[in-house]
Amino acid sequence: QARRVSQFHSAGLPSFSFSPHPAEGRREQAIMDAAQVRVLSVQSHVVHGYVGNKSAVLPLQVLGIEVDFVNSVQFSNHTGYGTFRGDVLDGDKLWDIVTGLQTNKLLNHSHLLTGYIGSPSLLRTILRTLAALREVRPDAIYVCDPVLGDNGKLYVPEDLVQIYREEVLPLATILTPNHFEAELLTDMSITTVDQAFAACAALHNQGVHTVVITSASLDASASEEMITLLASQRHAGAADGTTPADTRYRLDIPKIQGSYTGTGDLTAALILAWTHKLGMDHLAEALENVIASVQAVIRRTLHESGAGTELKLVQSVQDIMDPQVELKLKPLCQSEHAAVSGRSGSPSGVSG
Repeated sequence: QARRVSQFHSAGLPSFSFSPHPAEGRREQAIMDAAQVRVLSVQSHVVHGYVGNKSAVLPLQVLGIEVDFVNSVQFSNHTGYGTFRGDVLDGDKLWDIVTGLQTNKLLNHSHLLTGYIGSPSLLRTILRTLAALREVRPDAIYVCDPVLGDNGKLYVPEDLVQIYREEVLPLATILTPNHFEAELLTDMSITTVDQAFAACAALHNQGVHTVVITSASLDASASEEMITLLASQRHAGAADGTTPADTRYRLDIPKIQGSYTGTGDLTAALILAWTHKLGMDHLAEALENVIASVQAVIRRTLHESGAGTELKLVQSVQDIMDPQVELKLKPLCQSEHAAVSGRSGSPSGVSG
């Protein structure tokens, strides 16, 4: 029986105080109060359809999260169409925007969310932005969807892969690669669950707290009907051996007919939303809500307009706000390979 989620619990964020001149101080404090939960999202944008920010911003907003967004590209439509036209943002233009936010003391976001980033200049400016943001909010969470490619094909210049490996991973809090991207970022082949979690461990060793491989194809006999989500969290204190190194999860998800652009962007945004609302130590429940909403959006799209069409995101707002969970996760032992079924107790996780 489906579980309907109607109560949201917000994870607390620390308050901030200032002591400048009184009038200026009141204004700054008011800005900070309004920004206790606010996302800065840097992703692609299309006029028609739902990818990048078009897939991410609305779900965050209907879940009660304020979003300031910057478009890394602004295209007429996504690149899967026969042609597309538009503009690309470079690093200098992004920094000009960030400078405006800083000047007005508006760079105070609790989260940074990034998706498709097409150039080294822009990617490094995003890291510069994150550094500036963490000067104001040291606890700012960085959710990185490393949009590099899929099914063996790169979408971006090859030199971006090395920048992600060496410069982005040490700063990311949550990473949401697909199967191909996880292989690229770790330089590891992933054909088994053991190999997938070894890749997650390698990403943890680079500094990533939570890794969610959103779409792995591990079993050739099952890959036609199922896709596998794998997740791993590195415990605080794991380096000193006082706690298990990682908590791991697996979920096999039935495939729905068609290939839908923008589902990865939607998934990353919902992971941000639900890990905030439920807390990072409730990753299993957060991912259950995420998958319930994404599956509902895809099913609605298939039924209302056909396989592979633009996501019916607006029509699915209720499914995003109030997901009906049917697929369950539970923590796995590090050697456990079995597919997950049934409901577990409260998931163990990390603090901090």
